Amino acid sequence: MTEILALIPARGGSKGIPRKNIRNFAGYPLIAWSIAAGKQSELVTRVIVSTDDEEIAAVAREWGAETPFLRPAELAQDQTTDLPVFEHAIQWLEENERYRPEIMVQLRPTSPIRPKNMLDHAIRILLEHSNADCVRGVVPAGQNPFKMWRFEGEDKAMKPLLAADGIAEPYNAPRQMLPPVYWQTGHIDAIRVSTIKQKKSLTGDVIYPLVIDPRYTVDIDNLSDWAKYEALANSGLDMVTPGTAFSRKRPRPAKIDLIICDFDGVITDNRVWVDQDGAETVAAYRSDSVRVKDMRAIGIDVMILSSEPNRVVEARARKMGVEAIHGIALHDKGRVMREVLEKKNIKAENVIYIGNDINDLPCFEVAGWSVAVADAYPEVIRAADYVLNKAGGHGALRELCDLLLQNR
Repeated sequence: MTEILALIPARGGSKGIPRKNIRNFAGYPLIAWSIAAGKQSELVTRVIVSTDDEEIAAVAREWGAETPFLRPAELAQDQTTDLPVFEHAIQWLEENERYRPEIMVQLRPTSPIRPKNMLDHAIRILLEHSNADCVRGVVPAGQNPFKMWRFEGEDKAMKPLLAADGIAEPYNAPRQMLPPVYWQTGHIDAIRVSTIKQKKSLTGDVIYPLVIDPRYTVDIDNLSDWAKYEALANSGLDMVTPGTAFSRKRPRPAKIDLIICDFDGVITDNRVWVDQDGAETVAAYRSDSVRVKDMRAIGIDVMILSSEPNRVVEARARKMGVEAIHGIALHDKGRVMREVLEKKNIKAENVIYIGNDINDLPCFEVAGWSVAVADAYPEVIRAADYVLNKAGGHGALRELCDLLLQNR
């Protein structure tokens, strides 16, 4: 069997988006998407994350990757190129494990949205062409370089960037006359290890293409990219996801009739202020209630189901304009939720439940789609079908409502 190693470079010092490799992207740490691609491949035999950061390493292990070494700090700088990172991994594995893969696959975390079977397709192209040094993912270019110019200053004449055989002025020619051009993406590079060792290159001289559907073109560089591509990840595109690689994660229901929210830790930030007389005060997020009317307008009701006995639940629910049931015994939330759905004649598969603590897990089992707030307990995050970017009491419900409206 051919040893094929998927290597995921993930340094800790990102400045454009701090801690981006473990930041929540569409419900999962960003790095988990690339790990999932490697784990779901039929041909990849090992998935390793190369990082200089202990926290990234811990998250990588949680999602199924190996982290047998930490990358030296000098190989994790802003200007560090990919080649020395791969050379370090090859050398470390050979010296410490006597492990010598024949092919290495680079999976950049910043291109998380990948078609299913993409890795295996790239690897097979490399295996089928003995002259190939590398296979690189490409998409049709959005801008044609034959219509680009070399710019040497505002007071100097421009020069065409490229010439085209048989076309005198390609920059004036119709697009259909020009040679087709492709843009390399960060989705995948499949490389022979011999190319890295002997040619000191991650591509070599003979580079074959893996043509990728341009709908999957993603390269996250800043926070505006992040929001745009999260919307793409939630659009229903057929792709590799961490959920299908790691657990029972389910897709969002096509039909949604009801959103049920826990109170403490979802509507509130899970803190409570108590005065000398024992009166309790909590903090909620005003804008959570803004979208309730919009939800009803598209046929989705919202209610609160809480173990909290304090009547503050009633007060906040009244202000939000939603129904609330509170004071439920901790172990009874799942049973009460079933009774509520039976009374309302709503099918469980058409219900979203948002929670944050372990007493919400029985409700996760009932709901058609379970959602955790960003600061939920680890057990809840692992059990959830989707994890929000917002913490409880800081716009979690608003984020979910916006998501449902956006993808309607």
